[in-house]
Amino acid sequence: MERELWPPLYHTIREVGNDFRQKYVSYPPWVLVAVFLWAALHDRPVSWACQRRHWSTTKLRPARLPHRTTVGRRIDGLAVGAFLRELERRLRDRQEVGLLALLDGKPLPVSGVSKDRDAKPGRGAGGKGRGFKLHTLWANRALPEAWEVTPLNEAETAAAVRLLGQAPGAGYVLADGNYDASPVFDAAAASGRQLVTPMPDPNAGKGHHYQSPHRLRCIELVRGAFGRSLYELRRRVEQLYGNAVSFGGGLGPPPAWVRGRERVRTWVWAKLLINAVRILMKQGLTS
Repeated sequence: MERELWPPLYHTIREVGNDFRQKYVSYPPWVLVAVFLWAALHDRPVSWACQRRHWSTTKLRPARLPHRTTVGRRIDGLAVGAFLRELERRLRDRQEVGLLALLDGKPLPVSGVSKDRDAKPGRGAGGKGRGFKLHTLWANRALPEAWEVTPLNEAETAAAVRLLGQAPGAGYVLADGNYDASPVFDAAAASGRQLVTPMPDPNAGKGHHYQSPHRLRCIELVRGAFGRSLYELRRRVEQLYGNAVSFGGGLGPPPAWVRGRERVRTWVWAKLLINAVRILMKQGLTS
């Protein structure tokens, strides 16, 4: 799988690199990104990818490899972040945005004895845990329209408001009951979408506190046949996350050498890019 995914990923890195320059550095951002993605693709630390002998399976590699300290110092910086953002945009734009968006989060647990001060206790899959959480808004493309990594204890509703504000669109956005909050409904409406969540309580919408009109619209929707059939499509988000972790080099809990919120974010970024190339390959949309 690694040998299949690397050529289209590397060629896209080089395409972005041709249009991206940074002055006064020995290694341009594309080299650092290539090394980091090679490490992430093989689930290895950066120090492993900085050794030429570990590139023996491919001819698609930088002519000179940086020292691991160079990658570690610059990989979370603004220049590399801008490069990754452009790489993400080019892969995402190979597909049309859909009218149906999916909003959800995925726990990224770390070991209970980890010394990572950014990892916080919170509720994960199947119970309590400690670590981080990936929040995503997907709209029928290989990469989320917006995403972010937060400590595990941060409220999903707060992250959802930020994500919806970053990704204007049209249509519906489906989410589970954790996102049933008026600020999230208002944020979805401001982005051009109608949020749809389950409403099992027969008294929903009858309280005396502020009720978003878009939440009241959701209550009306899910009590009808159209709304119920629409919400059934939310199961696709489970497929998206399931597919993202189901191959070598896929998205999973941060390994022991990836610690700190910034580095976890960059590691997750690499995994999302790798997964996007895998999806695009399956659909025949890679260069």
